[in-house]
Amino acid sequence: MPHFVVEADGGSRGNPGPAGYGAVVLDPATGETLAERGEFIGVATNNVAEYKGLIAGLKAARELAPDATVRVRMDSKLVVEQMSGRWKIKHPDMKPLAAEAAKVLPRAQVTYEWIPRERNKHADRLANEAMDAGKRGKQWEPSASTAVFAAPAAPSGPPGDAAKGAAAVRAALASGGATGARATDTAAARSVAAGTRESATLFDDGTGPDGAAAGGGTAQAGPATPRTGTSTGTGTGWGPDMGAPATFVLLRHGETALTPQKRFSGSGGTDPELSPAGRRQAEAVAAALAARGTVQAVVSSPLRRCRETAQAVADRLGLPVTVEEGLRETDFGAWEGLTFAEVRERFPDDLQAWLDSAKAAPTGGGESFAAVTRRVSAARDRLTTAHAGRTVLLVTHVTPIKTLVRLALGAPPESLFRMELSAASLSAVAYYADGNASVRLLNDTGHLR
Repeated sequence: MPHFVVEADGGSRGNPGPAGYGAVVLDPATGETLAERGEFIGVATNNVAEYKGLIAGLKAARELAPDATVRVRMDSKLVVEQMSGRWKIKHPDMKPLAAEAAKVLPRAQVTYEWIPRERNKHADRLANEAMDAGKRGKQWEPSASTAVFAAPAAPSGPPGDAAKGAAAVRAALASGGATGARATDTAAARSVAAGTRESATLFDDGTGPDGAAAGGGTAQAGPATPRTGTSTGTGTGWGPDMGAPATFVLLRHGETALTPQKRFSGSGGTDPELSPAGRRQAEAVAAALAARGTVQAVVSSPLRRCRETAQAVADRLGLPVTVEEGLRETDFGAWEGLTFAEVRERFPDDLQAWLDSAKAAPTGGGESFAAVTRRVSAARDRLTTAHAGRTVLLVTHVTPIKTLVRLALGAPPESLFRMELSAASLSAVAYYADGNASVRLLNDTGHLR
């Protein structure tokens, strides 16, 4: 069964005043825009425009696949709460619109989520384009849409070597500008770095694994998205207690001989073992995690470098290692064992296609990032169900960890190239009962110093 995300918005310049709506259907795995809708609706209120945007978005999703499950995301608290059945619909103008929205798709296929306005920019821009068109006496046309931002510059290395992308994000954060990255990418990066406001780290007392405050370039984050429809105006999203989350401590494996050479090393290659440096890293992170005593289970990718890293930690913690196939690294096909420069020289067209689209696979039958996202998402869902309320160590690779962080932040696929992830680094994501997630730690290497 296909799954879509619908983001919708509406606005009125006067409330009531000239009004319009916008809606977009997205592929949740890749972030790709599948359909856009917009319309100038004459004089109306904000709420009427928002409901009409919802209806248009649901109809667009139905046109793509009538049997699809749909996650609706809107910044209208009123619409989300009313359509979720938590608030009564009292206004006579809202009742027929809510009834129409409810009939587009079966109730069991649609869920609703409130998001902050800054995360609803695509639909907001479509609504404003529709109102601008109405001001000119015209209707919005899809060909005129500018809601999808210009594509970012291509990275200079494979996803495990994101120095250029990470430097660009750091520069953007320092200057307050996007420096060529998509505005949404920079906003996502800011949400990771903003943990200095309300730090909620992997560790209960807010300290790093050695007992000192985590720092040195490690990004720590407060809740990335609200866990309820309640907004405090700061984006931290405090709401009713959701209970203890399932917390994934994400450990990238230690170095192999290929790691310092910056070669593609996925699940279709030689399956290398840890190097002597990698074994030392595994022992260091094992000692750090044992000192904290918070990990309750250890799960590993099936690849040798992860199983060896996981075993080093498990031996210190007195826990068994469970293998999860969904945590394996991307299959890089014919690029396995090559450097980025070698791939660019031998397969320039395939490499460019891969950099341009999450749906493009490496040469020779490798995995696309879209395929990896589906696999990792399924593994995440299995593990959050199996380990609800527990802290679990997942020993895995660059792409799965970045994918989990990206999905938790709601960031686009190209953000994979904008995260630094060192060998034997620790990251953490907490998953709450209402389906939302909080990135708590990213690329902590304090235990290696």
